[in-house]
Amino acid sequence: MDTVAHRRAELGSFLRARRTHLDPTAVGLPPAGPRRRGGLRREEVATLSGVSATWYTWLEQGRDIQPSRQVLDALARTLRLTAAEHSYVLSLAGYAALSAPAEPAEPAAPAHVQRLLDALAGFPAYAIAPDWTITAWNTAYLGLYPNVAAAAPGERNLLWLVFTDPYVRGLLPDWETTSRRFLAEFRAEAGPRLGDLAQSPAIQRLLEASEPFRDAWRDHHIEGFASRERVFHHPTSGVLRYEHHRLAPADHPGLHIVLYTPVDRLMGPNRAAWVPAGRQ
Repeated sequence: MDTVAHRRAELGSFLRARRTHLDPTAVGLPPAGPRRRGGLRREEVATLSGVSATWYTWLEQGRDIQPSRQVLDALARTLRLTAAEHSYVLSLAGYAALSAPAEPAEPAAPAHVQRLLDALAGFPAYAIAPDWTITAWNTAYLGLYPNVAAAAPGERNLLWLVFTDPYVRGLLPDWETTSRRFLAEFRAEAGPRLGDLAQSPAIQRLLEASEPFRDAWRDHHIEGFASRERVFHHPTSGVLRYEHHRLAPADHPGLHIVLYTPVDRLMGPNRAAWVPAGRQ
């Protein structure tokens, strides 16, 4: 399947997932009864969006048709899509600015990126490639998540580690929510590249190895990144609270630097940076 066909298939799957998860009462229809499954019928989405049921069915089936931006806007309103989901749909149909094709993940981040991470002494930080391979990290992140250094290069993918490493599951008290959000952010960033990235070894291995990942993948949830508070249950340092931020170097826009800054803690009046126990 070529890239365009992948995008059509993903668009159809995404619309179908949103349709089947939408409460009929949200669009003014009667609630689902005992003989009706949840969600909207295709005919209902078509009518509410001003298109024919046959045409909308073809769209969900990934057929070779080109929806106008106005029709996609109407579908976004009908399906109550968020701004990130709406943008995702437009990008799949070719209306949003397309991201550059993902470059193969490098074994390490550029040297100046590593120096930047090292300069953030005491603040856990790492860099990820477009396919979410972790390419660099600093000492403080190693203290928070020691397994990053022990992982084989082929398994040093953030999604793989979040969904398969028991240490991460124990580190995150909200693992079920956080793991799904990470995947939703990955899909939102991938946009039209998702067809290619979905065939990557990391994604294929996750689909085989992790039932929670398979369930989340089928859910087609899309959510743009937002800085937020994160809580970790560290095995030696206890409960840690950070703000989760992400930056992109201007000279390597495909690379993201993820940084955790302390919220409330364990810091004296001089506000010295903190490193997990055993990593000072």
